[in-house]
Amino acid sequence: MLIWLVRLCSLAAWVAASIACMWLLGATAMARPWHQPFVWGAIAVGCAVVRVVALWVLRGEPKADGFTDEFWVKLRTGALWVIVAFSAAVFAVGLLSSSNAGEKLDVLRDAGAEVSTATVVERQSTRQELSDGVVKGYASRLVVSVPGGAERLTVRGAYTYEKPGKGAEVDVLWARSDPGLGGYINQSKDLATLAENRWKAFQDDESGTGSLIAFIVVALIGVVLTAVFTLVPDADDLQEVAWSAPFQTVRTALASLVFWGWSPLMLGMQPSVPQMIVAVGSSCLVLLGYVLTSLRGFG
Repeated sequence: MLIWLVRLCSLAAWVAASIACMWLLGATAMARPWHQPFVWGAIAVGCAVVRVVALWVLRGEPKADGFTDEFWVKLRTGALWVIVAFSAAVFAVGLLSSSNAGEKLDVLRDAGAEVSTATVVERQSTRQELSDGVVKGYASRLVVSVPGGAERLTVRGAYTYEKPGKGAEVDVLWARSDPGLGGYINQSKDLATLAENRWKAFQDDESGTGSLIAFIVVALIGVVLTAVFTLVPDADDLQEVAWSAPFQTVRTALASLVFWGWSPLMLGMQPSVPQMIVAVGSSCLVLLGYVLTSLRGFG
């Protein structure tokens, strides 16, 4: 009974973690709270905890059956490493592509935000946005005119690649129902995706390109680790690690820690400093944690 509880919890945790990561991959284009990845993540962690408790009660490996031969052991290990690599890559994307327009964007969306091409009527102030001493863009306070809409729409902190002059055309996110809210301009963001608050894995903007590159890089590292830790160790050693209560407790504690770190980010709350540190380092934390707890598999 306990053996099958361990196996079923493993499968349930794997499925729940996969769904949570898929949601998180695209949820970054949406306003918080991100309830779906939070719920599925909680289910994954809960199943992992139940599995560890069952392992401590069992305190031993199952007798030989169809699920203990080399093929199934290798397949199970490979599946575990696939979700480890995928989750690490998703965490990198989540940190890089999450929209950061604050309450301003949420208020505009609640008022029925739309994207229009506007004309700059007045530039009241401008400052350079620098990166390593190089000008990457300009943050300005603008007054723009929307054809068929607001004649004078104030936009604070408008980000553009070129210094906006009078008569320049810019895309603006604004609410026709309440022009007094002002607008949102950011040429490095996909405004249509932000306005619709829709699920999209990689946005059609600067941050989307960067997050795609990060996803590929981290995923490739995970693929290499998957191959090494699945194919090189003996099946008996992999089986020992899989049914070791101490090793699996460490892994479950790691999963719980990462979920704790990401929880406020998913729910739209302010994370504590320790939670932010965990969230920022989650990709490396997951990969390193599983590497260290898998070394025993080499005998």
